[in-house]
Amino acid sequence: MGNDAHFLDGGGEMADAIRSHDWSSTELGPPEGWPSALKTALSMALNSKFPKCIVWGPDLTTLYNDAFRPILGKKPSALGRPFSDVWKEAWHEIGPICEQAYAGEATFIEDFPLVIDRHGYPEQCYFTFCYSPIRDEHGVVKGMIDTVIETTKTVETQRQTYLLAGELEHRIKNTMAVISAIVGQTLDSTGLEGQARASLTQRIAALAAAQSLLSGQHTIGADISDVIKRALLPFRTDTGRFSIEGPAVQLGPGQALMLSLAINELATNALKYGSLSSASGKVAIAWTGCDADGKDDFLLTWVERGGPEVARPERRGFGSRIVEQVLAQEFRGKAEIIHDPAGLRFELRTKLANLSQA
Repeated sequence: MGNDAHFLDGGGEMADAIRSHDWSSTELGPPEGWPSALKTALSMALNSKFPKCIVWGPDLTTLYNDAFRPILGKKPSALGRPFSDVWKEAWHEIGPICEQAYAGEATFIEDFPLVIDRHGYPEQCYFTFCYSPIRDEHGVVKGMIDTVIETTKTVETQRQTYLLAGELEHRIKNTMAVISAIVGQTLDSTGLEGQARASLTQRIAALAAAQSLLSGQHTIGADISDVIKRALLPFRTDTGRFSIEGPAVQLGPGQALMLSLAINELATNALKYGSLSSASGKVAIAWTGCDADGKDDFLLTWVERGGPEVARPERRGFGSRIVEQVLAQEFRGKAEIIHDPAGLRFELRTKLANLSQA
């Protein structure tokens, strides 16, 4: 092979395999005479650490780099064979995508399910790949490049996570139901009725709703908007009573739980004594903070308007301690309830870094 095959330099083991392969029986002929478009695309593929496969000409001749070899498994050598023959068991699914590339249309697909046979038996696999057309110097499509990564393990792990999260959510709901029953029976035995029973039951329900949100998202946290909206569901008896505004901010699981409980306390207080006790009263909830470096302050505010005049209470109850002390500790910041005569306000301040590290 002469100097015209320098496009194979640096291509690893597959470059050596291409050099030693007998191309005389294929439409391509010796590599020295291959079209410049093919040489350029193949050189880039061979020198890439990302799995890449070149499919060339009407015969769909297959060439690939070292990183692509694990995807083939124990299949017979695919070098020089038609791509349709290499993947004949899945050709009814990937064939039309290949035709699109040859028609000049690139395709990108994530976690595409395919049943393939590469170890002597069919197996369900998943791939994220892009079929891109390769054009010659005249703009005519002569082949395509398959840039691919197998995502089977990732998809299976996600699926298992969803199953476990669903089971966890089911068990949490059952546990909360048991707790509610035990609390109810305990209160019955003590004869405690009225507001204490209602408050305790509502707080348990708020925790259950927040935990359901966390497990339902299958993540280690939740978006602050989702947490607030879920906590306010029992109180949204009329449209326009709440305005909720702020950027996407991810909370840790402990922060999501405590914020849900704090919002529940604030809304309960507003319904009894504040703006929600009036037909014209409203609540504005807003937060700031979108610096990816976590340098800016995070500020969440709860502002009530249109309710009766606010007076400072003579004592601080359990709800106030949750809102001001426990919430501040969970967010590693400061929380304050301000008894403004025009309407109760609440402010939570911390650093964005305290949220990203939750």
